[in-house]
Amino acid sequence: MKLLLVCMIFCNVAETSAQFNDSTHYHLKYAATGIFNKTNDGRSYVFNNGVSFTINRKAVTLNSTNTWIYGRQGVNLTNNDFSSGLNFDVLKNTQKLYYWGLATFTSSYSLKINYQAQAGVGLGYNIFNKKDLELVVSDGVLYETNDLELPNQGKDVYQTFRNSFRVKYHIVVKDLIVLDGGHFWQPSLSRFDDYIIRSTNSLTLKLRKWLGITTAVNYNRFSRTGRDNLLINFGLTAETYF
Repeated sequence: MKLLLVCMIFCNVAETSAQFNDSTHYHLKYAATGIFNKTNDGRSYVFNNGVSFTINRKAVTLNSTNTWIYGRQGVNLTNNDFSSGLNFDVLKNTQKLYYWGLATFTSSYSLKINYQAQAGVGLGYNIFNKKDLELVVSDGVLYETNDLELPNQGKDVYQTFRNSFRVKYHIVVKDLIVLDGGHFWQPSLSRFDDYIIRSTNSLTLKLRKWLGITTAVNYNRFSRTGRDNLLINFGLTAETYF
């Protein structure tokens, strides 16, 4: 139902652009993917919902992302993971070297994170910044506070500073195939064995300018809790520029 409502809204947009330009500064995107399996022995499912909104100006770009992953295997809960983030880029559209800042909140049943909040700043570099090809590397420092559930130890509340290194890409092939990816490596500055890995890859086959079939692969590892998750999902992505 959620996806149907979003699709109806996008269908009613009078004019849709394929990219940002002088008169197009906003991008709204909704993705609904998941896997459902039912056999004589039981059933399992994982649903992944994500909404992102971007404001793109010459000097500053502002991005907001929200994802919710919910899954069960039989009567057992496997995923109830929520993540929300807000980040900005300064001078990314005007020069190779730019500045960035971010703030995120995460709660993850599968990774045993009651809550995690991060905030930080850093530098990024545009290797490619074209309509059909974007490749960016960035690095910076984050302050992080956590409330975790450690195996055989119980609750763990702590703070740390992390280095945050990211590689991001966006590739469009003949306006039909879209490849997106973002990969984070975040080791603690006080303990190298305390690290976070986040990796997201998606491939979208465009059915319309605003609608596509998407395959997404997400991997997360949080070494402090000793937990990781791997999700391979299929579904739909709807988006519009205005």
